[in-house]
Amino acid sequence: MVGIIGLSGMGAMLAAGSASAQSLVTIYGIVDTGVVYTTNANAAGNSVFKMPTLTGEFPSRIGFKGTEDLGGGLQALFVLEGGFGVDTGTMGQGNRLFGRQSFVGLKGEWGQLMLGRQANMTYFSTLKSDVLGPNIFSISSLDSYLPNARSDNAIGYMGTFSGVTIGATYSFGRDTSTAGGPAATGCAGEVAGNAKACRQVTGLLGYDNNAYGASVSYDIMYGNTGAAGGLSSSDNTDQRIILSGYANVGSVKIGLGVLDRKTRAAAGVNTNSDLYYLGATWPISAALVLDGQVSRLNIKGSGNKSTLSVARLTYNLSKRTALYSSLGYIKNGGQAAIAIDAGGTVGTGKNQAGVMMGIKHMF
Repeated sequence: MVGIIGLSGMGAMLAAGSASAQSLVTIYGIVDTGVVYTTNANAAGNSVFKMPTLTGEFPSRIGFKGTEDLGGGLQALFVLEGGFGVDTGTMGQGNRLFGRQSFVGLKGEWGQLMLGRQANMTYFSTLKSDVLGPNIFSISSLDSYLPNARSDNAIGYMGTFSGVTIGATYSFGRDTSTAGGPAATGCAGEVAGNAKACRQVTGLLGYDNNAYGASVSYDIMYGNTGAAGGLSSSDNTDQRIILSGYANVGSVKIGLGVLDRKTRAAAGVNTNSDLYYLGATWPISAALVLDGQVSRLNIKGSGNKSTLSVARLTYNLSKRTALYSSLGYIKNGGQAAIAIDAGGTVGTGKNQAGVMMGIKHMF
């Protein structure tokens, strides 16, 4: 789609588009929702039917992306992408207009450089090995940061050379939103005299070919006054290291990974945990795809352990529209209270089953 006419406040973009016939702007998105049923949604053991806000098979979004050919193999680019809840029409990612991505940059044979709010390397580290992705029942339930691994005020780089991918981000203030939740933790940073306040550094090294791939990523977040998760000082940190890989065996794809997390929070609250996952995707036919995954979260030094088993069946009505059903069961041990569905609730120490029927349309 060349140019966008009639969008207020976009005059500068239109002027640039008219000056260069090689500029390209695209509107894209996903609208995805359905109905979910979960057991043991509270301490009394009651069940609930609902329409989810955060995600179905994929989180709903609308985006604008553009490129301009500058010559010599160099391109200018931008991405503006916002998430929203189909059930209520509200904006996601801490009530941000473009909470999923908001960056501008340059791209060439040397890779891509980005400035702004962007997905960091933790986000990319599981994209190929996590066969369920941000499904309503997935490893996102065990670690809600994973589908929300984005950084405000960030400088990012990613390049791929002969199958080897190198990437990194550096954020001066990782999260400006105070709306709460994993996508809005209230750590704006950019504080004079405190170089660590709300900083975040992520890095990725990976390799892929037609048969298999593997990657390792590193992510460390610093806190500051008012930040969520007990990171109320710039001396507090939340660190994740992920090892992941996948292999294609005939038509079946197998993916697995392990995430080691160490939190050094206020008042000496230190938490170590490991998250493991193993899954597979089987295209039964051109239209029908079956995914399955087992994952486990172990909080070291405690009896809190959660094991999640999920199966998902997707029927593609076309290249852009699909019907799907997800089935899941989570077993919570000790005082664990991890809900099976992203954004859901469960009684402490209670097991939970869930089922969702939904429809997804991409444009």
